[in-house]
Amino acid sequence: MTNPSNASTTTVHQAQFTGAHALSIPTLRILQDDGTLFAGASPPVLDRDTALHIYDSMVFIRVLDERMLAAQRQGRISFYMQCLGEEAAAVASAAALDRHDMIMAQYREQGALRYRGFTLEQFMNQLFSNERDLGKGRQMPVHYGSRDIRFMTISSPLGTQIPQASGYAYAQRLKGESNTTLCYFGEGAASEGDFHAGLNMAAVLRAPVIFFCRNNGYAISTPASEQFIGDGIACRAVGYGIQAIRVDGADALAVYEATRLARKLALEQQEPVLVEAIAYRLGAHSSSDDPSGYRSREEEERWRKQDPIARFRRWLLNQGWLDEAADQIATDALRQEVLEAVKEAEQVPKPRLDSLIEDVYVEPPPALKAQLEALREHIRRYPDAYPVTSGRLD
Repeated sequence: MTNPSNASTTTVHQAQFTGAHALSIPTLRILQDDGTLFAGASPPVLDRDTALHIYDSMVFIRVLDERMLAAQRQGRISFYMQCLGEEAAAVASAAALDRHDMIMAQYREQGALRYRGFTLEQFMNQLFSNERDLGKGRQMPVHYGSRDIRFMTISSPLGTQIPQASGYAYAQRLKGESNTTLCYFGEGAASEGDFHAGLNMAAVLRAPVIFFCRNNGYAISTPASEQFIGDGIACRAVGYGIQAIRVDGADALAVYEATRLARKLALEQQEPVLVEAIAYRLGAHSSSDDPSGYRSREEEERWRKQDPIARFRRWLLNQGWLDEAADQIATDALRQEVLEAVKEAEQVPKPRLDSLIEDVYVEPPPALKAQLEALREHIRRYPDAYPVTSGRLD
């Protein structure tokens, strides 16, 4: 006889309630802060080239974040978001994927984009919204996307990518593809309805998607303790019938191994998996935020000691895969390269005004053409408020 409720048929004869913390999920940690392994821990199979690519990508993002936040403060770009303290979560997870797997990000995963090959010039073109920007200047800064490296363009609204990832992975399954979709989001986005709809959809349809939650402790200014009472986010996946793993998000080795195993499970079992990475957002939520209003310097300093880049760097040095002096020279050279790229990108003209209504219709409808002409007239009337390069009104 079938069970239409799809619920457990185990019975008891005295009332029992299941406690809120009946399920406690452990955290996978492999690498200690000093670069040595925890007792009993086994490192993932990671070759030297991949390990150095992970490290170089994390260092690149750290340097880029420092420079571009400064550029925002100087008024050279309008907005920026750092991933300070979360570099290992983004980069090491991307490293565990196949290059043909789809990535759907939130807005703090530029490390995954860099690991996949997004160039310094492409970062700058997007941040300055110039005519070389792949998005034609239509997105605000840090809303990257690249068809070539299978990185879905980022959307500002929280959680929209979660059900989209479920649908995309389901299509991958229907097509018989041997690839998965990895979907990044924060623990704050896990409070959105899209999170619950997306997970349930993936579980029921057995979509091979990896949900990657970056639990960095804060949803802008709201600490996790004020967001939810349960055991993090991983336990929610179990409630939807999805296997889950929790990992130290500042431990590149642990993140790599957890994601590798999650991908293997998703494809072999044709079902979704959730990875919860516990890290700490060392920077502000964005360039518009001041974290001193809701957390202490002491708290930040405690977490700063778990810097993911320093930890992985010590491991590489212990392995004999990194030369300390050469690494410093390379980092200094990178800082100069980023400075030069900023100067170049801000001199590139903005996209043509006509590009605002291109790529949607074969022939833009009359209403859009009328709006575009009204915009042209407005700019001509107030030229000082809208400085444009000659010819940009074409």
